[in-house]
Amino acid sequence: MTFLLNPRAGRRVLGAALHYGALCLLLTACSEFVSTEFDATDAEAMRYAQTGDLRAEVDSVVQPLIAQGDTPGAEVGILLPDGSMQFFGYGVADRDTGRKPDADTLFAVGSLSKAFLGTLTDLLAQEGRLSWNDTLDDAMPADAKASRDARNITLLQLATHTSGLSRQPYTRPMLMPFFYYLFTGESFYDRLDQDFMFDYLSSFSAPRTVEYNYSNIGYGLLGYAIERETGQTLDALLQRDIVAPLGLTETGYVPEALPGYAVRAHGYAGDQPKFIRRGASVPDWKFTPLMRGSAGLYSSARDLLLFARAHFDNADTPLGRAMIDTLRVRLPLAHKSSAIAWTVDDADGQEISYMLGVVAGYTSYLGLDVGHRTAIVVLRNTFSWDESIGSRLLVRLAQAQDRLARRGGR
Repeated sequence: MTFLLNPRAGRRVLGAALHYGALCLLLTACSEFVSTEFDATDAEAMRYAQTGDLRAEVDSVVQPLIAQGDTPGAEVGILLPDGSMQFFGYGVADRDTGRKPDADTLFAVGSLSKAFLGTLTDLLAQEGRLSWNDTLDDAMPADAKASRDARNITLLQLATHTSGLSRQPYTRPMLMPFFYYLFTGESFYDRLDQDFMFDYLSSFSAPRTVEYNYSNIGYGLLGYAIERETGQTLDALLQRDIVAPLGLTETGYVPEALPGYAVRAHGYAGDQPKFIRRGASVPDWKFTPLMRGSAGLYSSARDLLLFARAHFDNADTPLGRAMIDTLRVRLPLAHKSSAIAWTVDDADGQEISYMLGVVAGYTSYLGLDVGHRTAIVVLRNTFSWDESIGSRLLVRLAQAQDRLARRGGR
């Protein structure tokens, strides 16, 4: 990093880095730039329908990534229509020890956190403890620095990414931390606390039309509003309302407090950070309390599938109704409609709901196919722009089920 001693060279590199970041990279801990596009073939579905060899299907899409060095390790979990689960581990969770990942290996899951926060919010709305029409003004202190437009943002707008808020603040104080992230992997989110956010909101002006605009800070503010309106922390709400009822053992905002922390998956550089060698270890990120609900969760493949399965059942419980309600489309779009936290999309004729997360040295995917009662989780310990594995496998399962059903109908 001796170029930093040369102001002219430093300015050139900084300018290039910030231009790149302004266009497409100030996104770590979110998901919308990650690609889920893929080419599914009928032959793949036919093969699985004929053989029923689930491992062979997963091997076919994950093993090449390990062999090519795209990711040190990956854990794939699959929820089948009968409610059973299967797990497949690849590569290593930790290069120093050579330890393989398994169903209970702890990963940072980035924006998958939003699915849990969306569920908490919907549950509180189901219970009448808050309303989707509540505004930030209801939660903010009277002397908070925030524009009238910011104060009028509703919880529903925050939860559906329709508030008009940006992904994160594109302001001068964010630029230098982002620049250092490209070379060190250190978090550039650690300044997003309450005071910083209220100052940023002081000049917010709402757009004239309602549009989808993915926002990490929007979910940070959603978590803040929930804590203010309930008088409880997200940690306490998560434990009481989701973790305990679903029997999750490796899910929480404080990884050091989870039993699998000592043998967690370690994160490694991949497509980002830009100026760190692929495969090099990168530091874990710590999120401020404001941003914890947006991107700070840790979990395992098993816990995420238990969470996924609860979206298919338990409609007679408040939690079950809330989870089902989060999948309901609130902003229909031609492509990638918006639900509460989830994206609902058509993939090769199959409707799936999914979430993506990229943070520090991790990439995660959680997809649900409500019609076929299947779900897929893919956890990787590297940063990748391409997360088509999960959707591809989910569509293969659906197509194979449809083929078998047609065959049985004949």
